[in-house]
Order: sequence, then structure tokens, then C-alpha cells
Amino acid sequence: MHSVFRRTAHAVTTFHPFARLRSPEERFGVVALALMLLFAMSQGLLAHGFTVGALEIGHPWSRATPAGARVAAGYLRVKNTGTEPDRLVAATGEIAGKTEIHEMSVNAEGVMTMRPVAGGIEIPAGSEVELKPGSFHIMFMDLNRSATEGELFKGTLTFEKAGTVDVEFAVEAAGGETGHDGHGDHGG
Repeated sequence: MHSVFRRTAHAVTTFHPFARLRSPEERFGVVALALMLLFAMSQGLLAHGFTVGALEIGHPWSRATPAGARVAAGYLRVKNTGTEPDRLVAATGEIAGKTEIHEMSVNAEGVMTMRPVAGGIEIPAGSEVELKPGSFHIMFMDLNRSATEGELFKGTLTFEKAGTVDVEFAVEAAGGETGHDGHGDHGG
């Protein structure tokens, strides 16, 4: 049995593509290069995006929430490839009883405030707007379940001109820079 493994190993290592590579370091280098190329090419598959009209919505995501959390935040990028501005006016998320578009800001005294955005967020023509931690975001309130890392949950985005588009929010690891992990002004 041992000789079968030895012959198989010899056949694999002398197979034409590896025959020119004499040292284990050369073979390892080729395998490492192939894995890096495979990883680099697969990155586009991990990102997810959606389109409605002239708007391209890139990678909607949220953070994982602990059990019993009452709020979560959603983030994304919107690129307007059109010649007219549009406006994000509403959003939904299947994990939430209520959803609003919010803005986080810091006043002159250094106090962080969070408030709903009246009238939505303008997406200028030929420009991109990012909803991100510490800025504009979608607030999922009255959660009916936790957001679990690695899952996707459904939602919608409604734009003034382009209309409504179904999206999926990818749930990423908890923690980080937002401050949503327990901000009291939303009951979380």
C-alpha cells in the first residue's frame, strides 16, 4: 500500500507542469501564485449590487446584532450614472418593524446626534453617495429577529424618480466604528 502512495506522489510531482520545477520551493511558489490569482478573481463574486434606472446600488450591508437588540443600521453606496439627480426617500428591511433613513452628525460641542432625514438623501447626477457608519444610514428599528453574521436579509430602497428596487443586506461582523451598538436614543 505504501508503494502505491509513493508512485502516486511521484506521478503527481513529475506531471508535466511540475516537471520543470525541481525544488519544493518552486512548486510551492507556483501553487501559492495560483491560489492568490484565484482569490483575486473571486473578490468580484463576493460583492453584490443592484440596479434601478440609472442608479447602481453597491453592497448593501448591516452589522450582526446581539440577541434582544432592538435596532440595526444599514449601509450601501448609490452611484447615479444618469444626467438627472434622484433621491433615496424610503427603505425597508424584513428584520425590522419600522425603517427610517437617518443621519449621524457631531455638533460644535462634540455631541453626536442622530435624526431622521426629512425628504431623503439626494443622489446627484454623475456622482456617488455612500451611506456609512458615522454618516447617513438606514435605521432598522423594532427588530423582529437578530441579524446574524453571514446571512442576507431582504429589503427595498425607494427612489423619487427611479422607483423601488429589491435588495439584500449582507450581515457582517459586529463591532467597529458606528456607535449603533447601543445608542439609547433609539431604544437599543
